[in-house]
Amino acid sequence: MKYIIISFLTIFILYSCNSSQKTTKVSGIVPTDSVNDTIKIVNEELEYEILIIEIGFDSWLLTQRPIWFYPNTTLAYRNYLNVIEWNNRVIQPALYNPNLYEQIIDYQPNIDYGIEVNYKLFMYFKFFQQKYNQRLR
Repeated sequence: MKYIIISFLTIFILYSCNSSQKTTKVSGIVPTDSVNDTIKIVNEELEYEILIIEIGFDSWLLTQRPIWFYPNTTLAYRNYLNVIEWNNRVIQPALYNPNLYEQIIDYQPNIDYGIEVNYKLFMYFKFFQQKYNQRLR
């Protein structure tokens, strides 16, 4: 619980200072834009958290298929493939825009993150690809 409060306060302070560096690592998943829409997904049993700070993501998510539409195994597999491609782009800043692919995502295929975390990460990848006209796979 302390980690969550400290993380939230740190993020709030960083963004309220309006610094030029706008990335903060939270459980291996990195927000990539300014604070307007913030989605926080927490799996307290496994102690994993995703913090998505992206303009328009919240309203876009409301227009998508619901969480129960996708099996958790499908979401986990697709996330794994997307994370592999994302991480490959992070380590190749000469080929891919380093402003879009800022940090490596730590997503382990042998860990069950739960359907809520997998769903939100999967949807973020879809949103990212549409918003920035990118194809991860």
